[in-house]
Order: sequence, then structure tokens, then C-alpha cells
Amino acid sequence: MSILLLWCSSFGSYAQESLHPIPVKVVKQEQGFLLTRGGKPYFVKGAGGSSYSEQLARYGGNSLRSWDTRNGQDILNKAQQLGLTVTMGLNVARERHGFDYNDSAAVHKQLETLRLEVRKYKNHPALLAWGIGNELNLQYTNPNVWDAVNGIAKMIHEEDPNHPATTMLAGINKREIDYITDRCPDLDFISVQVYGGLPGVPQQIRSAGWDGPYLVTEWGPTGHWEGPQTPWKASVEETSTQKAAVYKSRYEASIKADKHCLGSYVFLWGQKQERTPTWYGLFTENGEETGVVDVMQYLWTGHWPKNRAPELSSFLLNNQKATDNIYLNSAQSYPIALKITDPDNNKLAVRYELLPESTDLKEGGDRENRPQPLNGFVSSANNKQATLKAPDKEGAYRLFIYASDGRGKVATANIPFYVKSSGQGQ
Repeated sequence: MSILLLWCSSFGSYAQESLHPIPVKVVKQEQGFLLTRGGKPYFVKGAGGSSYSEQLARYGGNSLRSWDTRNGQDILNKAQQLGLTVTMGLNVARERHGFDYNDSAAVHKQLETLRLEVRKYKNHPALLAWGIGNELNLQYTNPNVWDAVNGIAKMIHEEDPNHPATTMLAGINKREIDYITDRCPDLDFISVQVYGGLPGVPQQIRSAGWDGPYLVTEWGPTGHWEGPQTPWKASVEETSTQKAAVYKSRYEASIKADKHCLGSYVFLWGQKQERTPTWYGLFTENGEETGVVDVMQYLWTGHWPKNRAPELSSFLLNNQKATDNIYLNSAQSYPIALKITDPDNNKLAVRYELLPESTDLKEGGDRENRPQPLNGFVSSANNKQATLKAPDKEGAYRLFIYASDGRGKVATANIPFYVKSSGQGQ
């Protein structure tokens, strides 16, 4: 053990010249494309984020994705130790955050800053590819950003001949594909980030004019902008059981089936607050694994885990489901009803949490603050039913459940509702 610790602690201090990169190439085939790493085919079975990397390796994943180079050495070292690779993100400034791509001095300064990052990590054997920015096409107006992207890609190839360069696009449309085809000849492939529309990506990407290789660098549940919304603008989230089903079907219809696809990074191999604390993370804040993790293990290996996550078939508040636009009267009590099972017959423990509807809403995955929980409003709770007393204050709320099997697996769900200060519920 002491030898291993010594190796891990000293790895980051090695000079880059002492490291030996493993060359990665994009290879055109008769029916599509593939990545090769060290001369061998390499289909990306990846996840976004560097949390729970031991589980990623254990469950059949082979790569992780970062959004920038923070803690880059540690991430690469840990990946190398676990037999994983890294698509290393380069943090490219976004127009929606105020960057001006008409400012040639600022663009040049950014390029030179990123050059130092490429030099720092280019020889690491765990490095797979470089990701130039994240969703630079989100809420932008200046196409000069693509000239900057190509400049960065060209710089990468000058500094690092062993690793391809890509850029991550929010969705797919012909305008961006035309710009990239015209202005970004130095990109090795493009990367797309799609949620509910993932099954249509193979056809959509070709219809937009791209017939080259691509990677799916973010995909997951139905996005908060894609599904049903209540009249008070609260997005309705799928349960973890529903998510597990759509992750499987969407992956099999697109990523697995398209010979132009180089693989993918599922989002998010961790937990974050984005609209809710459970929407995009495959893990809870306590580190428990949802049924989506089971699905990813199956998709990566062809085998289901021995212990499966609980499955939720029904969650009702006042005999209404999440899509029913639930209005409650303040300070009145309402029934909660659950139908949840465990495939392995483990004893389940259900936890309820009441949150005000989040008002710290951002775009493009920018950091959001979690609402503070409201305690004392759920009573007589068990695995089948409970009682909710509606808060006194009028407004939007969301009731969460977490059903844990005691062995690290969990099912999650939530229902948005609106409290009226007076009058009858609708």
C-alpha cells in the first residue's frame, strides 16, 4: 500500500517529458468512423464528471469528461490508476457571459492561456481528446467564435499531435454545422449534447449537413425545457424509474446504432442542483445510485448488476400525479400515495423532502443554489402512504421522495404543486 501511495503522490510531479502519450486517432471506415487509441479500436463508454470514478471503472465505463482543466493533473492521474481516459475540457469564454469575439486581443490572450494548459497535460497517457469550450453556440450571436475555436484546434495540433480536438455543441442545427464546416477545418470531429431528442440524432445530424464523425458528450433524461410544464412554469421531472427506461431506449436507438458515432458521455456521473437536486445526477447527494446507473452498467457490459435499484410505479399527491397541475389550499392536509417495489426484495426506507420551487434558474448548466428544505409538513409517513400539510404561504413547492434499499441504491421522484391562500383547489 505504501508503494502505491508513493507512486500516486509522485506521478503528478513527473516532468511531462518523462510521460508517454498514447496516440489517439479518428479512422474512417467503409461504413463510418472509429477512434483508435494506441492503434486499437476505442469506443467511448464515458460519463461526465470526475466523481465516483471507481464505480465508473467497475461498472464497465472507460472514460470521463471534464469541462475545464481545474484539478487536471489529479483527474488524469486517478483515471490512469483506474484504467480510464479523459476528454479534457478547455474553458473557452462564452458570449452569453459577456465575452466579445470581435476583441482580437482578448481572443489571442485566451488562445495563449489555453496553449499553456495543452502543454501541461498533452503527454499524459490517460488523455484521450481535447474539448474546446462547452455549448459556445448557446445564446450567441457572433459567428466569429468559430474562428476562435478553429484557432484553438490548430494550436492544439501544433502542440499535441497525439490527441484529437473537438467542440461541444448545444443541440444540432444546420446553421452551426454550416459555420463549423466552413470555419473549423482543424476540428477532428464534432461533439453534440442532446437530451430528449437523442434518438433522432443520427438522422438529424446528417440532415443538418454533417456526414463526419461525432461524439455525444452530454445526454440524459428529458431536459427541463423539453417536457411538461405547469401553469406556474414548474417543469415536470421524470421519476428515476422512468429515466432508467428512456436512457436505455435512447442509447440503443442512437449511440449504439450509428456507425458515425464514436461513443458518448452520459450526464451527470455525480449530483448537482439544476432545476431540482435530482434532475440530472445519476447519484443522490448521499451518493446513492439510481436505476440509471444500473442501466449504464448494462449498456456498457451487457450485464445487469446483482443488486438493482428500487422501482417506482406510482406517486400521487391528493390522488393526482405530477402532470396534473396540482393546486392545494394553504394549511390543509392531503394524502400521499406510493407504489414502489424492490427487484431484490430488500427492505425499503422512504424519505420525504419538501422544497420551495427553485427560483435560482440558470442556463447551460451554470451553477444554481439549492432551495432550503421545509421541515414538519409530512406526517404519518411509510412506504405506501403519508400526509402532507400544505404550507401557509402561497406559492410553488415540490415534494420529493427518496426510496432507499439499504444497499446503496435508491429511487427518486417529485411532484410540483401550487399552494393557494384561499378558495377551492382546482
